[in-house]
Amino acid sequence: MFSDSLISELDRGLRAIAGVTRASRPTPVATTPSSPQDVSIGDDALTPQERRHVAGLMRVNHVGEVCAQALYQAQKLATKRPELRAAFEHAGKEEEDHLAWTAHRLTELGSRPSLLNPLWYAGAFAIGFVAGKCGDKVSLGFMSETERQVEHHLDGHLNDLPPHDLRSRAIVDQMRRDEIEHGQAARDAGGVTLPVPVQRVMRAAAKVMTTTAYYI
Repeated sequence: MFSDSLISELDRGLRAIAGVTRASRPTPVATTPSSPQDVSIGDDALTPQERRHVAGLMRVNHVGEVCAQALYQAQKLATKRPELRAAFEHAGKEEEDHLAWTAHRLTELGSRPSLLNPLWYAGAFAIGFVAGKCGDKVSLGFMSETERQVEHHLDGHLNDLPPHDLRSRAIVDQMRRDEIEHGQAARDAGGVTLPVPVQRVMRAAAKVMTTTAYYI
């Protein structure tokens, strides 16, 4: 029933906002150090400035995953097709892993998630529901474009993270791989290319979010 699904998604959303999501997969670890010396490098190797910067980047990534939970939950509720509900559910489960990984990494760095997570979640849920009600092809196109922009965003983080921060880099790299798969799955399922003005609005909104979440 719709009411049961709504209650379930509400519980899931509250857990995402509260930062108590559990990962179904272990936290990624670096399998190939960039040099033999990197095997023993830990967070102690990060300078205070690097630690603050990495925490800011991981907080941004955590906010992105809060928004991803909201988007996929809303799109899942908006569609009437069981196979699309299953697709959004699968992507949402992997995004839950990302949420748990980034939350744990923030704790390791002695930092915290964004204080504005309830706001980010509510806004993303509203956008996702509207996208879902525009039709399945548009909804899938929105998913595809979102994942494409997230992939680009994570590429930037991999370039920006300290080379010796292997823990953060392993997490971001696996997140990037998952986002690429989600985007391709949306296109394969019939997602349409969104108009360029819509893509630009999405980038602008993401810029506001990432800039704010880095600090707050």
